[in-house]
Amino acid sequence: MSSPSFADATELAGAIKAGKLACMDAMQAALAACAKQAELGAITYVNPEAGLAAARALDQEASLHPERFAERSFTGVPTVAKDLGGPFPGLPVTAGSRLFTRTGQGADSDLAGRFRDAGLCAFGLSTSPEFGFSLASEPAIGPICRNPLDPSRTAGGSSGGAAAAVAAGIVAIAHATDAGGSIRVPAACCGLVGLKPTRGAVPAGPSFGNHLGGIASELAVTRSVRDTARIFDIVRGRTRGPFADISQFPANKGKLRVGLLKGTGQRYAIEPDRAEAVERAARLLEKKGNELVSLRWDEMKGAVEASARAFGDIISVNIASLIDDLGLDMRAAEMMTQAFITRGRVMPAAALWSSLNGAVRASRSLWEIFDKVDVIVMPMLASAPPPIGSFPTDHSDTELHLERMTSFAPLASLANISGFPAITLPFGEDAEGLPLPVQLMTPMGEDNLLLQLASVLEAEQPWQHRYPIAGFPT
Repeated sequence: MSSPSFADATELAGAIKAGKLACMDAMQAALAACAKQAELGAITYVNPEAGLAAARALDQEASLHPERFAERSFTGVPTVAKDLGGPFPGLPVTAGSRLFTRTGQGADSDLAGRFRDAGLCAFGLSTSPEFGFSLASEPAIGPICRNPLDPSRTAGGSSGGAAAAVAAGIVAIAHATDAGGSIRVPAACCGLVGLKPTRGAVPAGPSFGNHLGGIASELAVTRSVRDTARIFDIVRGRTRGPFADISQFPANKGKLRVGLLKGTGQRYAIEPDRAEAVERAARLLEKKGNELVSLRWDEMKGAVEASARAFGDIISVNIASLIDDLGLDMRAAEMMTQAFITRGRVMPAAALWSSLNGAVRASRSLWEIFDKVDVIVMPMLASAPPPIGSFPTDHSDTELHLERMTSFAPLASLANISGFPAITLPFGEDAEGLPLPVQLMTPMGEDNLLLQLASVLEAEQPWQHRYPIAGFPT
């Protein structure tokens, strides 16, 4: 096995199956790490009883039904769910807001069931910004989530708590959601792997189905491509949603046409070291026998701008509808959330319809680009993770807030609005030791191709995780 600091959830599960530690040992170590690293702000709610009960049940299964125990991909691996998304039993979600209280035991979801079937043991909820409306995870109710690689910087959002928990080694894998880059941005900030799957590939029901008009996806942030591939294979298919139930993901074979998009124009300029990492990744794939095709920003610009508009309009109408349907008093929400609620309430139907049509055209234009390439290698972030407080929500300028997010991650919402899969992973580090992330995107249904190519990049320039996984045997 590799050094503990470079281990992933697959290795931790292997150690448990080999009898090097019990499920209870792993859970107790994760709970201890959670308490020790409380100032990181990664975890907003802990239910140790739920986590210990799940671990205890699996230890009993190891004795009574060893074959079933061994078949689970992530047997006994502790995890946390996000405080936003498909619910997990025993973990009442508040979406980072004062509008809800942590009462009751929390509902269940199809995705949570598949996590349990894989052997994952959830014991808490990771920090999310209020309703996920930020690329930083700093809800007014707290805690402020910090980047383990540099606590003065953001861990990203809205799955920032999940990414911080995994990067810090509290857990080896964590549930995450992505409606505008919310899996990929935190993964990129913290040196992790994050896949936003093809629309319809992963279940989001029963209560999270068609959330945000289909732009939201759920999966996980991980420490390796193989962990992402495994969890995706476990949870995909049989989604029972309003979109095509894609259950087969054939990998592409043979020579590929690799599209390279280095820049995103002057308005959303990418820092040189990040653009260079993107080009190095594309050149590596070229050296592996593929054809490199240069793409221009003007080929993508219209789709990116349409995606940004659609994202802002969809989240505004969605939150307004949610607040009104539940009869909640929006005055208890953060100022920015209140502004989005108001924006959604007054938005003309024609304006929303125009944005949705723009989203359709954005998807169409992407398909046209994929007529000439099989995969696009592009930037994930325009800069290093900014300082804590860079995405304030104590004001009501929604356009400024949306512009700040687009400036940080110009190509993030494109995958959500279009429905295409996209993955990010670190490909080197900058002068300060922070990750240089790259993003890959393929046509719908080519998730396995993304994972294959990500594995090639990971093998060439592996990211060195700073912190060992809690409980990993040395």
